[in-house]
Amino acid sequence: MGGAVLSSPWIAGVLALFIWWFSTGIILVAVKSADRAGRDGHVLSGLLALPVLICGVWGVMQTTGRSDPLAVYLAFGSALAIWGWIELAFLAGLVTGPNRAPCPPFVPEWERFLRAWGTIAYHEMLLVIAFVWLAWVTRDAVNPFAFWTFGVLFAARISAKLNLFFGVPKINTEFLPRPLAHLPSHFRRGRQSWLFPVSITLLSFATACWLERLYSAETAMAVVGFALLSALTALALLEHWLMVLPLPDEKLWRWMIPAPKPDPKRLTRGDTHGF
Repeated sequence: MGGAVLSSPWIAGVLALFIWWFSTGIILVAVKSADRAGRDGHVLSGLLALPVLICGVWGVMQTTGRSDPLAVYLAFGSALAIWGWIELAFLAGLVTGPNRAPCPPFVPEWERFLRAWGTIAYHEMLLVIAFVWLAWVTRDAVNPFAFWTFGVLFAARISAKLNLFFGVPKINTEFLPRPLAHLPSHFRRGRQSWLFPVSITLLSFATACWLERLYSAETAMAVVGFALLSALTALALLEHWLMVLPLPDEKLWRWMIPAPKPDPKRLTRGDTHGF
Protein backbone atom coordinates (compact mmCIF):
# COMPACT_ATOMS: atom_id res chain seq x y z
CA MET A 1 0.00 0.00 0.00
CA GLY A 2 2.77 2.42 0.96
CA GLY A 3 4.67 1.70 -2.26
CA ALA A 4 1.56 2.30 -4.34
CA VAL A 5 0.99 5.66 -2.66
CA LEU A 6 4.59 6.74 -3.21
CA SER A 7 4.36 5.70 -6.86
CA SER A 8 1.24 7.77 -7.53
CA PRO A 9 1.87 10.70 -9.92
CA TRP A 10 -0.92 12.63 -8.19
CA ILE A 11 0.78 12.30 -4.82
CA ALA A 12 4.05 13.41 -6.39
CA GLY A 13 2.43 16.44 -8.01
CA VAL A 14 0.68 17.54 -4.82
CA LEU A 15 3.89 17.05 -2.85
CA ALA A 16 5.83 19.23 -5.31
CA LEU A 17 3.21 21.96 -4.94
CA PHE A 18 3.34 21.79 -1.14
CA ILE A 19 7.13 21.86 -1.00
CA TRP A 20 7.23 24.87 -3.37
CA TRP A 21 4.76 26.78 -1.23
CA PHE A 22 6.09 25.77 2.19
CA SER A 23 9.81 26.12 1.43
CA THR A 24 9.28 29.56 -0.10
CA GLY A 25 7.42 30.59 3.04
CA ILE A 26 10.13 29.25 5.34
CA ILE A 27 12.84 31.15 3.44
CA LEU A 28 10.80 34.36 3.58
CA VAL A 29 10.18 33.94 7.31
CA ALA A 30 13.92 33.39 7.86
CA VAL A 31 15.04 36.49 5.98
CA LYS A 32 12.31 38.67 7.48
CA SER A 33 13.24 37.53 10.98
CA ALA A 34 16.89 38.27 10.18
CA ASP A 35 15.86 41.75 8.97
CA ARG A 36 14.82 42.61 12.51
CA ALA A 37 18.24 41.60 13.85
CA GLY A 38 20.27 43.52 11.27
CA ARG A 39 23.36 42.34 9.40
CA ASP A 40 24.39 39.88 12.09
CA GLY A 41 20.96 38.28 11.87
CA HIS A 42 21.37 37.60 8.16
CA VAL A 43 24.83 36.11 8.64
CA LEU A 44 23.46 33.91 11.43
CA SER A 45 20.53 32.77 9.27
CA GLY A 46 22.92 31.58 6.58
CA LEU A 47 25.11 29.74 9.09
CA LEU A 48 22.20 28.11 10.87
CA ALA A 49 20.85 26.87 7.53
CA LEU A 50 24.15 25.22 6.52
CA PRO A 51 22.92 21.78 7.70
CA VAL A 52 20.22 22.05 5.02
CA LEU A 53 22.92 22.45 2.36
CA ILE A 54 24.96 19.59 3.83
CA CYS A 55 21.91 17.30 3.92
CA GLY A 56 21.14 18.22 0.32
CA VAL A 57 24.64 17.30 -0.84
CA TRP A 58 24.52 14.06 1.17
CA GLY A 59 21.08 13.21 -0.20
CA VAL A 60 22.21 13.63 -3.80
CA MET A 61 25.23 11.38 -3.22
CA GLN A 62 23.06 8.71 -1.59
CA THR A 63 20.42 8.53 -4.33
CA THR A 64 22.38 8.42 -7.58
CA GLY A 65 22.50 4.60 -7.58
CA ARG A 66 18.96 3.93 -6.34
CA SER A 67 15.90 3.45 -8.52
CA ASP A 68 13.06 3.16 -5.98
CA PRO A 69 10.38 5.90 -5.70
CA LEU A 70 11.58 6.94 -2.24
CA ALA A 71 15.03 7.65 -3.69
CA VAL A 72 13.45 9.90 -6.33
CA TYR A 73 11.66 11.90 -3.64
CA LEU A 74 14.92 12.16 -1.70
CA ALA A 75 16.82 13.29 -4.81
CA PHE A 76 14.14 15.88 -5.55
CA GLY A 77 14.19 17.16 -1.96
CA SER A 78 18.00 17.18 -1.88
CA ALA A 79 18.21 19.33 -4.99
CA LEU A 80 15.66 21.70 -3.47
CA ALA A 81 17.70 21.83 -0.25
CA ILE A 82 20.81 22.90 -2.16
CA TRP A 83 18.80 25.42 -4.15
CA GLY A 84 17.03 26.71 -1.06
CA TRP A 85 20.23 27.39 0.86
CA ILE A 86 21.71 29.31 -2.09
CA GLU A 87 18.52 31.38 -2.37
CA LEU A 88 18.53 32.05 1.37
CA ALA A 89 22.16 33.19 1.17
CA PHE A 90 21.19 35.50 -1.69
CA LEU A 91 18.16 36.99 0.05
CA ALA A 92 20.23 37.46 3.22
CA GLY A 93 22.74 39.48 1.21
CA LEU A 94 25.55 36.98 1.83
CA VAL A 95 26.02 35.89 -1.79
CA THR A 96 24.92 38.67 -4.13
CA GLY A 97 27.42 40.65 -6.18
CA PRO A 98 29.94 43.51 -6.02
CA ASN A 99 27.33 46.16 -6.84
CA ARG A 100 25.13 47.08 -3.89
CA ALA A 101 24.08 50.55 -5.06
CA PRO A 102 20.74 51.50 -6.65
CA CYS A 103 20.77 52.03 -10.39
CA PRO A 104 20.65 55.73 -11.33
CA PRO A 105 17.70 56.74 -13.53
CA PHE A 106 18.01 57.22 -17.27
CA VAL A 107 21.26 55.26 -17.70
CA PRO A 108 21.86 53.55 -21.07
CA GLU A 109 20.47 50.03 -21.45
CA TRP A 110 23.92 48.44 -21.61
CA GLU A 111 24.97 50.17 -18.39
CA ARG A 112 21.77 49.13 -16.65
CA PHE A 113 22.47 45.52 -17.67
CA LEU A 114 26.04 45.64 -16.33
CA ARG A 115 24.85 47.19 -13.08
CA ALA A 116 22.10 44.57 -12.77
CA TRP A 117 24.60 41.77 -13.40
CA GLY A 118 26.83 43.25 -10.73
CA THR A 119 24.07 42.91 -8.14
CA ILE A 120 23.70 39.13 -8.61
CA ALA A 121 27.02 37.98 -10.09
CA TYR A 122 28.30 35.90 -7.15
CA HIS A 123 24.89 34.29 -6.72
CA GLU A 124 24.74 33.26 -10.36
CA MET A 125 28.28 31.89 -10.22
CA LEU A 126 27.41 29.80 -7.17
CA LEU A 127 24.35 28.42 -8.98
CA VAL A 128 26.51 27.49 -11.97
CA ILE A 129 29.02 25.73 -9.69
CA ALA A 130 26.20 23.76 -8.04
CA PHE A 131 24.71 22.91 -11.43
CA VAL A 132 28.05 21.68 -12.81
CA TRP A 133 28.67 19.63 -9.64
CA LEU A 134 25.25 17.98 -9.96
CA ALA A 135 25.89 17.25 -13.64
CA TRP A 136 29.20 15.59 -12.74
CA VAL A 137 27.81 13.57 -9.82
CA THR A 138 24.82 12.29 -11.80
CA ARG A 139 26.57 11.82 -15.17
CA ASP A 140 26.19 8.00 -15.06
CA ALA A 141 23.54 7.84 -12.36
CA VAL A 142 20.61 5.46 -12.31
CA ASN A 143 18.64 8.27 -10.66
CA PRO A 144 19.37 11.63 -12.37
CA PHE A 145 16.36 13.51 -10.98
CA ALA A 146 18.35 15.70 -8.60
CA PHE A 147 20.15 17.15 -11.63
CA TRP A 148 16.94 17.68 -13.61
CA THR A 149 15.22 19.27 -10.62
CA PHE A 150 18.01 21.77 -10.16
CA GLY A 151 18.15 22.34 -13.92
CA VAL A 152 14.46 23.27 -14.08
CA LEU A 153 14.86 25.70 -11.19
CA PHE A 154 18.00 27.23 -12.69
CA ALA A 155 16.52 27.74 -16.16
CA ALA A 156 13.27 29.16 -14.79
CA ARG A 157 15.13 31.55 -12.49
CA ILE A 158 17.29 32.89 -15.33
CA SER A 159 14.17 33.43 -17.41
CA ALA A 160 12.40 35.21 -14.54
CA LYS A 161 15.32 37.54 -13.88
CA LEU A 162 15.66 38.46 -17.55
CA ASN A 163 11.94 39.18 -17.75
CA LEU A 164 12.22 41.44 -14.70
CA PHE A 165 15.09 43.28 -16.37
CA PHE A 166 13.40 43.75 -19.74
CA GLY A 167 10.03 44.57 -18.23
CA VAL A 168 6.83 43.03 -16.87
CA PRO A 169 3.62 44.70 -15.61
CA LYS A 170 3.60 43.22 -12.10
CA ILE A 171 6.62 43.02 -9.80
CA ASN A 172 5.96 42.14 -6.18
CA THR A 173 8.52 43.29 -3.59
CA GLU A 174 6.46 42.99 -0.45
CA PHE A 175 8.76 40.31 0.98
CA LEU A 176 12.05 41.73 -0.30
CA PRO A 177 14.58 41.90 2.59
CA ARG A 178 16.64 44.98 3.42
CA PRO A 179 19.98 43.68 2.03
CA LEU A 180 18.37 43.58 -1.44
CA ALA A 181 16.55 46.91 -1.29
CA HIS A 182 18.72 48.17 -4.17
CA LEU A 183 17.63 45.41 -6.57
CA PRO A 184 14.28 46.89 -7.73
CA SER A 185 15.99 49.91 -9.27
CA HIS A 186 17.56 47.60 -11.86
CA PHE A 187 14.23 46.13 -12.97
CA ARG A 188 11.61 47.59 -15.27
CA ARG A 189 7.92 47.67 -14.50
CA GLY A 190 5.82 48.21 -17.60
CA ARG A 191 4.49 46.38 -20.61
CA GLN A 192 5.77 42.87 -21.11
CA SER A 193 8.79 42.58 -23.38
CA TRP A 194 9.45 40.30 -26.34
CA LEU A 195 11.03 37.80 -23.93
CA PHE A 196 7.84 36.99 -22.03
CA PRO A 197 6.04 35.04 -24.80
CA VAL A 198 9.31 33.22 -25.54
CA SER A 199 9.64 32.20 -21.87
CA ILE A 200 6.01 31.10 -21.67
CA THR A 201 6.35 29.04 -24.85
CA LEU A 202 9.53 27.30 -23.69
CA LEU A 203 8.16 26.53 -20.22
CA SER A 204 4.92 25.23 -21.71
CA PHE A 205 6.88 23.03 -24.09
CA ALA A 206 9.06 21.74 -21.26
CA THR A 207 5.99 20.92 -19.17
CA ALA A 208 4.46 19.06 -22.12
CA CYS A 209 7.69 17.10 -22.60
CA TRP A 210 7.76 16.00 -18.96
CA LEU A 211 4.09 15.02 -19.17
CA GLU A 212 4.79 12.95 -22.28
CA ARG A 213 7.61 11.18 -20.48
CA LEU A 214 5.28 10.61 -17.53
CA TYR A 215 2.62 9.13 -19.83
CA SER A 216 5.13 6.71 -21.36
CA ALA A 217 6.93 5.87 -18.10
CA GLU A 218 7.38 2.14 -17.49
CA THR A 219 8.90 2.16 -14.00
CA ALA A 220 7.81 3.57 -10.66
CA MET A 221 10.98 5.67 -10.55
CA ALA A 222 10.14 7.28 -13.89
CA VAL A 223 6.51 7.90 -12.91
CA VAL A 224 7.46 9.70 -9.70
CA GLY A 225 10.40 11.57 -11.22
CA PHE A 226 8.57 12.92 -14.26
CA ALA A 227 5.49 13.75 -12.19
CA LEU A 228 7.66 15.86 -9.89
CA LEU A 229 9.37 17.57 -12.82
CA SER A 230 6.03 18.20 -14.56
CA ALA A 231 4.61 19.85 -11.45
CA LEU A 232 7.75 21.89 -10.80
CA THR A 233 7.92 23.18 -14.38
CA ALA A 234 4.20 23.99 -14.35
CA LEU A 235 4.76 26.00 -11.16
CA ALA A 236 7.58 27.90 -12.85
CA LEU A 237 5.18 28.63 -15.71
CA LEU A 238 2.61 29.88 -13.20
CA GLU A 239 5.19 32.15 -11.58
CA HIS A 240 5.87 33.74 -14.97
CA TRP A 241 2.16 34.34 -15.53
CA LEU A 242 1.97 36.01 -12.11
CA MET A 243 4.27 38.70 -13.50
CA VAL A 244 1.54 39.87 -15.86
CA LEU A 245 -1.76 38.84 -14.26
CA PRO A 246 -3.28 41.08 -11.56
CA LEU A 247 -3.54 38.33 -8.95
CA PRO A 248 -2.65 38.81 -5.26
CA ASP A 249 -0.10 36.00 -5.14
CA GLU A 250 1.50 37.50 -2.02
CA LYS A 251 -1.50 36.20 -0.06
CA LEU A 252 -0.13 32.68 -0.48
CA TRP A 253 2.36 33.47 2.29
CA ARG A 254 0.51 36.24 4.14
CA TRP A 255 -0.53 33.91 6.97
CA MET A 256 3.15 33.24 7.66
CA ILE A 257 4.35 36.86 7.45
CA PRO A 258 2.33 39.82 8.79
CA ALA A 259 1.77 42.75 6.45
CA PRO A 260 4.59 45.31 6.78
CA LYS A 261 4.05 48.86 7.91
CA PRO A 262 4.33 51.42 5.08
CA ASP A 263 7.89 52.67 4.65
CA PRO A 264 8.12 55.58 2.19
CA LYS A 265 11.93 55.44 2.21
CA ARG A 266 12.05 51.91 0.86
CA LEU A 267 12.05 50.99 -2.82
CA THR A 268 8.94 49.09 -3.79
CA ARG A 269 9.63 47.08 -6.91
CA GLY A 270 11.48 43.73 -7.29
CA ASP A 271 11.22 39.95 -7.56
CA THR A 272 10.12 37.53 -4.83
CA HIS A 273 8.35 34.77 -6.74
CA GLY A 274 9.21 31.16 -5.99
CA PHE A 275 12.25 29.51 -4.36
